[in-house]
Amino acid sequence: MSTKHSTRSDENMFTKRREPLGFMLWLGVAGSLLLFTVIFITYWVRADPNAYHYIVLPDLFWLSTLVILFSSITLHEANLAFRQERFLHFRVFLGATLGLGITFMLLQAGGWYVMSENMIFFKDNMAIGLVYLLTGLHMLHILVGIVYLARLFQKAVRNRSYVDSFVYSVNPPNRLKVKLATRYWHFVDALWLIVFLLLVVIYH
Repeated sequence: MSTKHSTRSDENMFTKRREPLGFMLWLGVAGSLLLFTVIFITYWVRADPNAYHYIVLPDLFWLSTLVILFSSITLHEANLAFRQERFLHFRVFLGATLGLGITFMLLQAGGWYVMSENMIFFKDNMAIGLVYLLTGLHMLHILVGIVYLARLFQKAVRNRSYVDSFVYSVNPPNRLKVKLATRYWHFVDALWLIVFLLLVVIYH
């Protein structure tokens, strides 16, 4: 008994066995954070500081922030319902998350349209370019999440009976898919909050 205990205690974060897909997701998260950081620093250093004060962020960006926050809540509830075998609630909350994700993208596109109506879409200005580049890259991250959530929702709807849903839920790879989807979606939500708060501070 003591041998087993000592073996577990000797195991640290660098030597313990990791789940490959989960580890790959964390590597992707780190890579995305590094990419956004490099872009932000590059634009901040090279752009004219005075140009930032002539740009007003669309109100739709504020609304999309509320939408993305609610989507994190609904996906958390979906993940919880999945683990507790409340499969109807899982489908409802997963569908709600998918709908909120699509709504977020539409609001972001609407924000871009508002900026284009103000004739600043094609201006040669690095301060403006920062807005489109950061929000555009984030939209790509959201799109990846939406595609993945859509596949999960399709399978959830297909397994409508309790037996089919239960068999699906006890399959370890399926549980992992839901877990990783939740983790990824929370990341892109947090990433938008960071990006949006930085933009608000810069363009105040």
